[in-house]
Amino acid sequence: MEPAEWWQQGGQEPLRFLNVPNLTDVPKRILIGRALRSDKLGETLLPKRIALPVFASDALSSVAYAPEEILLTLSIAGVSAIHFSWQIGVVVAVVMLAVVASYRQNVHAYPSGGGDYEVATVNHGSNSGLVVASALMVDYVLTVAVSTTSGVANVVSAVPALHGHELALSITLVVLLMGMNLRGVRESGTAFAVPTYAFMIGVIGMVGYGLFRHLLLGDTMRAESAGFHLEATPGNGALTGFALVFLLLRAFSSGCAALTGVEAISNGVPAFRTPKSRNAATTLLLMAGIAVTMFMGIIYLAHLTGTQMAENPAQQLAGAPAGYQQKTALAQISQAVFSNFTPGFYFIAAVTGLILVLAANTAFNGFPVLGSILAQDRYLPRQLHTRGDRLAFSNGIILLAAVAVVFIAAFDADPNRLIQLYIVGVFVSFNMSQSGMIRHWTRLLRTETDPKERRRMQRSRLINGFGLVMTAAVLLVVLVTKIGHAWIAIATMVTLFVMMKAIRRHYDRVADELALDDEKPVRPARIHAIVLVSKLHKPTLRALAYAELTRPHTLEAVTVNVDQADTDELRAQWEEQDVQVPLKALESPYREVTAPVLEYVRRLRSSSPRDVVSVYIPEYVVGHWYEHLLHNQSALRLKGRLLFKPGVMVTSVPWQLESSERRRAVRSYSAPGDVRRGEPRRRTVPSGAAVEIPAASASPDKDPAK
Repeated sequence: MEPAEWWQQGGQEPLRFLNVPNLTDVPKRILIGRALRSDKLGETLLPKRIALPVFASDALSSVAYAPEEILLTLSIAGVSAIHFSWQIGVVVAVVMLAVVASYRQNVHAYPSGGGDYEVATVNHGSNSGLVVASALMVDYVLTVAVSTTSGVANVVSAVPALHGHELALSITLVVLLMGMNLRGVRESGTAFAVPTYAFMIGVIGMVGYGLFRHLLLGDTMRAESAGFHLEATPGNGALTGFALVFLLLRAFSSGCAALTGVEAISNGVPAFRTPKSRNAATTLLLMAGIAVTMFMGIIYLAHLTGTQMAENPAQQLAGAPAGYQQKTALAQISQAVFSNFTPGFYFIAAVTGLILVLAANTAFNGFPVLGSILAQDRYLPRQLHTRGDRLAFSNGIILLAAVAVVFIAAFDADPNRLIQLYIVGVFVSFNMSQSGMIRHWTRLLRTETDPKERRRMQRSRLINGFGLVMTAAVLLVVLVTKIGHAWIAIATMVTLFVMMKAIRRHYDRVADELALDDEKPVRPARIHAIVLVSKLHKPTLRALAYAELTRPHTLEAVTVNVDQADTDELRAQWEEQDVQVPLKALESPYREVTAPVLEYVRRLRSSSPRDVVSVYIPEYVVGHWYEHLLHNQSALRLKGRLLFKPGVMVTSVPWQLESSERRRAVRSYSAPGDVRRGEPRRRTVPSGAAVEIPAASASPDKDPAK
């Protein structure tokens, strides 16, 4: 039998089912929702009331642990250094306001969403841009790790029974955040808005209530650690001179953790509703005012309630009961302020845990956007530039979650250890951004002649200059005081920088190889077609028929003689079915299938270098993952080897098994016009499946369009 004849008569199925959803689509739709069309992107843009919790939750939540970091660092010198906490807090607040003022210039000058990366690239060059990108990616990963572990630590302070389960809780929260963000920016922002606003109201309300009790009622509010005696760590004692200055600088650098997340808004300008730049600048101002108010309020209440934190409570807190579990600073403060209102303490604990966890949402919005821009610039894999079903950059979201889980596991979900790595990347990007903006304004001033515009640009340059001085001082302090911890973050940044340069070189090399030039493609002299055969069955006949229809110069079927009895049986069937394509058996004394085929193809290519060898491989299409283990393994190995051979084309000819069609309830089907013509329902097909009726089944005297 001719393969083409089989194709026309017995090989054609009466119906073809198209657009049948995959079984994995059902859980996917349940978890992340229905897919959105590309033209619905505008509907996902954020108003300011949603953008504030989406992009500022990291900066706002930092006030929950930044004061604690100041107290922990000062505790090294014992109780004698604690009174410096409010002076350090004031300096941190000034730096925050300077940085926010600087970033308000950035969002107006560079509203495309590149943020610090774009500023550094445009004004300092691509290498500087990659330094910033590396720093920001490390910062985003640590934002997720620090936020989730700090949130868990606050919850454990309120519910001690959870002690010992911090690692499992932190990883679970990262996975949940990933799932929420895969549903889309707008949906995740709406879900996170209530906890963020509840945290702001709770902390500001706690500060107001504490001031009310202290100033108007004259109540004494004492934290649980106020009655303990804070001793210096062994070997430090009462520090003086240079040692004290170094300690204060280190405490200041720890407190600058409050600035983390400030840059996220400049990276997320495209997600704002129009006017994008103005809305982003307004959100920055709101964030700064709220964050500074909460930060200074917590430091004041810590001083008022006598809150003490120790790096080693068992050794430093004299008078503490045996087995004492140190609560977070915010938990101690809220317990003291709401000593006469217990629900207030639990409310602060709940919203603090939530906001610290949800602060990771800032990174889940910033990292994928930055990854997309870097992928577009060919510094990261192109898959990071693709939007998912919900118009979010799904690959970037999943990558961020995976790397954050690695960091959490590596540091045993300890937020105090993770925070030490945190600040370096932030202030590297701050410095590069501010110096880039100074160059930006200087370049524009060279050509600007309008006096009003020149005054505005000079004012903006002055703001960015002040921001550069402040952030450079902080970066210097961080590097000097925390190099023992910061080297891990620096090494990670260097690794990312080298990796991105290598990816760009690869993409550039591939682009150069594929670019059009004056050289004309050489047309092959002949095409030798080979159909690989293991048995004579329907998939084999389909592959032979398809190969015949391509009209190659020569066509032959090739099998590998692994078992002589099987080969003899195949030859007998070949003659019995009168298949006109010649069958060639390749000897394989070592029962290897791949090597004889590769050697045969190599000989064909060597004998006629200008010819092309086209290899057709029949393959089964199965419907269940476990069936893949039972089929197509030899074909997969062959394709993998043949694809590396020049002058060889590999074509898979699929044969769909019944399991590849999704089993669904059947329903009656009527072709268009059947009801009008009074014809009964004639067929049953899977519900929801698209149907194509062959032309042969249509009536010749009927117009199918009617």
